[in-house]
Amino acid sequence: MPPETASAPAQDVIHNIGYRNYSGARLGRSYARRSLFSQSLRGAYGLGRSAKSKVLPMILFGVMCLPAAIMVAVAVSAKLSKLPVEYTRYAIIMQVVIGLFLAAQAPQSVSRDLRFRTVPLYFSRPIERVDYVTAKFAAMVSALFILTATPLLILYVGALLAKLDFADQTKGFAQGLVSVALLSLLFAGIGLVVAALTPRRGFGVAAVIAVLTISYGVVSTVQGIALQRDSVDAIGWMGLFSPITLIDGVQTAFLSASSAFPDGHGPSTAAGFVYLLVLLTVIAGSYGLLMRRYRKAGL
Repeated sequence: MPPETASAPAQDVIHNIGYRNYSGARLGRSYARRSLFSQSLRGAYGLGRSAKSKVLPMILFGVMCLPAAIMVAVAVSAKLSKLPVEYTRYAIIMQVVIGLFLAAQAPQSVSRDLRFRTVPLYFSRPIERVDYVTAKFAAMVSALFILTATPLLILYVGALLAKLDFADQTKGFAQGLVSVALLSLLFAGIGLVVAALTPRRGFGVAAVIAVLTISYGVVSTVQGIALQRDSVDAIGWMGLFSPITLIDGVQTAFLSASSAFPDGHGPSTAAGFVYLLVLLTVIAGSYGLLMRRYRKAGL
């Protein structure tokens, strides 16, 4: 074949397809962290998701607030001298609703990211492991606080409408807010740790319910046996082994709350410091376990 008829080598060609460098603001990690917090908090109540996703959290929110509204109506109409229930007792009474909300929303917050392997996508942005864990933890705490503090606000407003003593009601309301804030921190930490162990949402829901229900059932049973055997000291110490009784012990010791333990045998102030130490340790430990869990999940 003559050299002139041989095919000439292809030449590289650069095509200008109109790409331009980004010249806008670089919002960085703080914006990404706030966005993740907002998205997770909204998602806990189904906001920004399908209508089906809103049904359960909104029903549970309504169930949580309804008894408070009924108590307020009774207090106003009957002109009671005090509310039917203490502010610090309301969350203890409604613990089943709180547990169901946590069991439904903690896996929704973290299990989906693990199941669909979207965690590495978060970390490909200007966001680090600590930002992801902090945003998720704070969002679940905030969601639980909204769930538990709103009924207390209804009770407080109703008490003022019923013209109950302003100073007493304000003090009780403040104590109730401290109690549910601690409850939100504790439950959020435990729920997220349990949910983060499995990418299957159904398993996460069952596991959260099991941890809350079994621990409370075992502690209540042992406390009942201790009461029958007149082991009053054992009743107080057994409360350390269940999330809801742990909260009950702290608020009994430091927030002037009446104890829900058998015959009201809550911990003393001295034992209350042990309760508080265990409570803070569990909260910090839950955060540490989440950090450790996502050290591998982000790879």
